[in-house]
Amino acid sequence: MNKSEEARGTMKRFAAVGGIALCAIVGASPGYAQIHADSTKRPGVPEGRIEGPLIWASSRIYPGTTREYWIYVPAQYDKKKPATVTIVQDGLGRAEEWKLPVVLDNLIHAGDIPVTIGIFIDPGTVPAPHFEAQPRFNRSFEYDAMGDRYARFLLEEILPDVGKRYNLSSDPNDRLVAGASSGGICAFTAAWERPDAFRRVLSTIGTYVGLRGGDEYPTLVRKTEPKPLRVFLEDGSSDLNIYAGDWWLANQAMLSAFRFAGYDVQSNWGDGGHSGAHAAEILPEALRWIWRDYPAAVLARSGAERRTTVLVTGEDWQLVSGGHGPNLGLTVATNGEVVFVDAQSGRIQEIQEDGSLSVVADGWPGSVGIAFGPDGLLYACEGERERIVRYDSVGRQETVLDEVKCTDLVGLVNAAYFTDAARGELWRLDWSGGHRVVDKAAGHATSLTASPDQTLLVTADADHRFLRSYQIQLDGGLAHGQQFGWVHRRDSALGSGAAGMAVDVEGRVYVATALGVQIFDPLGRVQFIIATPDSGRLSGVSFGGRAFDTLYVASGGKVYKRKLATTGVVPHAPPIKPPRPRL
Repeated sequence: MNKSEEARGTMKRFAAVGGIALCAIVGASPGYAQIHADSTKRPGVPEGRIEGPLIWASSRIYPGTTREYWIYVPAQYDKKKPATVTIVQDGLGRAEEWKLPVVLDNLIHAGDIPVTIGIFIDPGTVPAPHFEAQPRFNRSFEYDAMGDRYARFLLEEILPDVGKRYNLSSDPNDRLVAGASSGGICAFTAAWERPDAFRRVLSTIGTYVGLRGGDEYPTLVRKTEPKPLRVFLEDGSSDLNIYAGDWWLANQAMLSAFRFAGYDVQSNWGDGGHSGAHAAEILPEALRWIWRDYPAAVLARSGAERRTTVLVTGEDWQLVSGGHGPNLGLTVATNGEVVFVDAQSGRIQEIQEDGSLSVVADGWPGSVGIAFGPDGLLYACEGERERIVRYDSVGRQETVLDEVKCTDLVGLVNAAYFTDAARGELWRLDWSGGHRVVDKAAGHATSLTASPDQTLLVTADADHRFLRSYQIQLDGGLAHGQQFGWVHRRDSALGSGAAGMAVDVEGRVYVATALGVQIFDPLGRVQFIIATPDSGRLSGVSFGGRAFDTLYVASGGKVYKRKLATTGVVPHAPPIKPPRPRL
């Protein structure tokens, strides 16, 4: 044993679990015990039954796969009452390794956890085409992957199928997802992606390493607005240390991130290897902690002081307007009223101070690129007709520039800048009508904004992950273009999905992405990610409100707003000098 392994072995074998003493473990020793008293059958305790294996071979999310799953039904189940749900990856084998059916019998009988239906589900395989071939094993693809695919598989396929047999609660507070190793990160991913569906997580010897991007989780947990999750972590100091990373250190990094972000998290560390033995020994206490205070809801909590602190306690997303097309663009007028364009209906509408809508223009055939100028007029891209138009206060339209393909634009004091994503160009449009190309190699820039002092122009490309920054010269040209910000993106996405940008008085850039509103500091670093208001795709972002302290986003055909502890910049207003950024 080397010194580092020796140091690990000297760590405390057991952490107290939620303040619960572990004296209930049979044969307790200075190390850790072998069998918990609640993991053995007890006389007088009603036994649940195991149904299965059941076959699931009609997956739309994992086409061609087949898998087995089992259902644990407690003796106390009452079909008139929705039961909580415990989902375990790796099927009955994992559940029996943990002695889970017996533990559930004992804890439900004691009233320590609610009546729960267990679903023990195997990963899928694509059967081999003949006897001389191997099947395709889907375990890593399903379990180690980031993104919401597996969560959708549970929600759209497995839970509805089990729900035909049993009365399952649909309350996210009533669902626990559990697993070990790759099944452990899978359990967390399902809840992380869909906290509206799963809020309790048991992750043992979790694979938060570089197999399919799981090593990014500690960073994402630190940067992302805390989600309403309760997480229990378990690992051993002799866990794997291979090409993908060090499992023990990765789990420690996850715990540190959860604590920094303020999550309701508990851990229990042993000195074992990549095995389910330690998890089996502590499982009863882990389940008691996970279900403690039930039926009280699991809520999001705040954590450490951050460099970027923009959230206001008690303020969440509020729906402003819905029923629109999926592709909406936003901008703000000088008075703080937000205007949005619905590309599907061809209607541009203004959100009044009282929340009502007024139509600015109807039958508009353009894209979602709109912006106000210092003259108070609304400028809009008409991509199909290859022109830029403007609207006055009563909706009269006037052509400003012909024979240009405009994707998005931003209006500043001296001029507007717009992108031609099809040709990979950036243009400058003087308010007097003059125009010229200022960058012929801008890539597929789809959104743009400017710094508060209007000396830097920042662009985003939905198909790539970097923002780009230019210095605006005295003659209006652009110079010193370079990569500016590294955008976090979804697992399945090749690009950032950036769809709209805004800026606050601190010089921070707010970018609407698939992961949420990512906030870049003036040096181009993502310091915080505001969660999306729903599962829709963000297609626009803007500050607004009388004090410009309200962030508006477009998501899945709806417009939401949220009050923040900062002040937004009106791009076409006189420039202001932001403070020097922290380096």
